[in-house]
Amino acid sequence: MFIRLMLVAVVFFSGIYSLSDSHASTTSQEDRVLLYDIFSEMIAVPTDTLNGKTPELVAAIVKRLLIAGVPQSYIHEIKHQQDMSNLVVRLPGATTGKRPILLMAHIDVVTAVTEAWTTNPYKLVEIDGYYYGRGTTDNKAGASILIANLIRYVKEGFKPNRDIIVVLTADEETTAGGISHLLSQHRSLIDAEYALNSDAGGGSLENGEYKVFGVQASEKVYLTFHLETHNPGGHSSVPGPENAIYTLAAALERISHYTFPAMLDEITQTYFLKSAQIKHGQEAHDMQKLAAGLNFEAAERLSRQSARYNAILRTTCTPTRLYAGHADNALPRSAKATVNCRILPGHSPDAVEAQLQKLADDKRITFTRDSPPVASPASPLTPHVLDTIEDLMLEKFPGASLVPTMSTGATDGLYVRNAGIPVYGVSAIFGDPHDSRAHGKDERIRIKSFYAASQYWYQLVKNLSSN
Repeated sequence: MFIRLMLVAVVFFSGIYSLSDSHASTTSQEDRVLLYDIFSEMIAVPTDTLNGKTPELVAAIVKRLLIAGVPQSYIHEIKHQQDMSNLVVRLPGATTGKRPILLMAHIDVVTAVTEAWTTNPYKLVEIDGYYYGRGTTDNKAGASILIANLIRYVKEGFKPNRDIIVVLTADEETTAGGISHLLSQHRSLIDAEYALNSDAGGGSLENGEYKVFGVQASEKVYLTFHLETHNPGGHSSVPGPENAIYTLAAALERISHYTFPAMLDEITQTYFLKSAQIKHGQEAHDMQKLAAGLNFEAAERLSRQSARYNAILRTTCTPTRLYAGHADNALPRSAKATVNCRILPGHSPDAVEAQLQKLADDKRITFTRDSPPVASPASPLTPHVLDTIEDLMLEKFPGASLVPTMSTGATDGLYVRNAGIPVYGVSAIFGDPHDSRAHGKDERIRIKSFYAASQYWYQLVKNLSSN
């Protein structure tokens, strides 16, 4: 087995051996080969919503764990649907009374439009210092790192002072039913003092230098509204004064002119405080003002400068789908729009809906929620956890600055936080912040960053679980 892996390594991924980063040298050749093989296997199984192959991938991971010597008693495959398998692997620690650490990743991916890709999205391909493939960044890199490192711990006989729990979930990209099921039906299996999420956070590179090391400590609340209106319809050759499309379009136009007020909390205020130390000019000056407290003019300038800053500062609601009519020659009897909101922690979803209804200003339009919103209280910036993360960051990624962040999107961490377990997103994968390809064409990950993140996680979990 190992000889086969070595031949694969030499022929197909010579880039592993050209790593110049000082931290890469602490990972053995055997460990890098193991990680590559796991990563390649994960990419090759199309675990998107169309194929539903998470049970196949979980079975492959379990087989690999058993061959590596991980005891069967550590491994738990838990299905919440016939085609949805979640994996929990629990490495027992010493009986110190300390609660476990939960390590999170998801193994489902967004479906790739194969014909649009430069490469086969379901084959790990190396091009110019990058690995290409669906899930390379979101989030099979994280899943591969957690499994490979767990195997390393077992082979080394590492005995932590608390249990280490790895959880791989099956449907983070859709309903998050996997993590929800585990929390509601198997809470004791994954209950922890806190969680580290490989699907959030991350580092930014500028001209090849480490700049920002993001630690996600909160995320926005996801809520979709359906706006719908009806009227009798009729023949399009004799249109009347009312038209369902006009009614709905007018309401959406009114909504489009509104901006929710800027808000700050501990996480976003700290984000601007830390970011101000890295930025320059007016941008840094405005961030300093926000770090001292909400400043309207600074918030407006930053919001106009960057859609990301705007999303960090305020709740956003935007239409994403329209449906209307049933025939080209008939007046529409109904029109429906989907409006997707990303709500700041602490901002009431009911207040958001009330504001949208006020803006729509038309009783002919009904509002319904796609599903109930899940609250996401921010995780506390616990010094013990953040200091350990930062100390290792300074060692492995010199020049980087730790910046607590709020995700504008959503992860499984939303549900874990809501269950009372603090979550810290620490992907530790550095890349160009202007070249994010997750969910899109030619998704890729920088090879050096992948192996550096693996070593960072290996040592971080050891440090946190040894005290």
